[in-house]
Amino acid sequence: MAEVLLKGLTKRYGTHCAVDKMDLSIRDGEFISLLGPSGCGKTTLLRMIAGLESVDEGEVMVGGVLYNRLPAQKRNIAMVFQNYALFPHMTIRNNIIFGLRLKKIIPIKMEQKLTWVINLLHLKGLENRLPRELSGGQRQRVALARALVLDPDVLLLDEPLSNLDAALRETAIEELKNIHRKVGKTILYVTHNQIEAMTMSERIALINGGTLVQYETPKQLYDHPGTLFTAEFIGSPPMNFFRGQILVEEKSAGIESPIGFLRLNKDRTPQILSMHSREVVVGIRPQNIYYVEHVAQRRHTDTNIELAIELVENLGDRSLIVAKSSGGTLVRFMVSREEELCPGKVMSVCVDGRSIHLFDPQTRLNIFSQDGRI
Repeated sequence: MAEVLLKGLTKRYGTHCAVDKMDLSIRDGEFISLLGPSGCGKTTLLRMIAGLESVDEGEVMVGGVLYNRLPAQKRNIAMVFQNYALFPHMTIRNNIIFGLRLKKIIPIKMEQKLTWVINLLHLKGLENRLPRELSGGQRQRVALARALVLDPDVLLLDEPLSNLDAALRETAIEELKNIHRKVGKTILYVTHNQIEAMTMSERIALINGGTLVQYETPKQLYDHPGTLFTAEFIGSPPMNFFRGQILVEEKSAGIESPIGFLRLNKDRTPQILSMHSREVVVGIRPQNIYYVEHVAQRRHTDTNIELAIELVENLGDRSLIVAKSSGGTLVRFMVSREEELCPGKVMSVCVDGRSIHLFDPQTRLNIFSQDGRI
């Protein structure tokens, strides 16, 4: 195991900057997800750490050792690729121990490691099969076994679950969490799937356009998005966004928006008292808009609005409602599936004033971000 430290890491392809001055610190034994849209630089970053891509600027430090000029084969790092990259002509046993043979590990030690990893990943009985005879989930476990058996300081996983169906992906997520708990390796996990990242990670590095947007725990990213991009990318269903204007009267403040005047909780009012008439982007998660009949106790910061239902989407245990305000603005919110709601019905909902986010339209930063940036 080892701490990973990236300092000003940069990678260019011609005029395109794939990774731009990336600073990242991963603690020993930590599970970190690199999350972002396709093409944002996640895999390039992983490949630089593995030594498969050269570093144009900056430093890669693993366990206090500078890795920039260290060849890939000399780095105690293992990588699991998106397509698993198993040798099709080799048995599962030979695929797993391939790296051990290259390292000239003695046979008795090799057998011990093989037995350990086969039991860990539930591959017993599959040792003499070929990769084509396995399911996608089994091939994913073989690729992981081949990496773990090398006892790497750092394990790099490049979207290893993307080829699995939804049900199998859920099982694989649980298995990866259990494996991390048992082996305690430092893991960097690349994904564009926010649910995978939110479920497994201790911290998430959210990346866009080759730059680090925010680096926090899943809870912090969800509850306190520092930028408009974070708010747009994190959360399902996606956050509601409206243009609004801050209105301040004496010592109270709120937001004039297309769905009506929105009250804010008193704790955050002092932060916007000097911003009267300022234009903002208002963000409200569907989970923070409630059907009034489900609210047992009202708060003075709740705002009631009337909405006409446009669409009802069944999500299993809940329903997603897409509705319109009197001014024609679409609003998404959640209700329990017991409610019999249909398009055309007008209903009253309340917005939780404690959970309204305000973003600056120019800087795209959250006005209420914890570091005080506006």
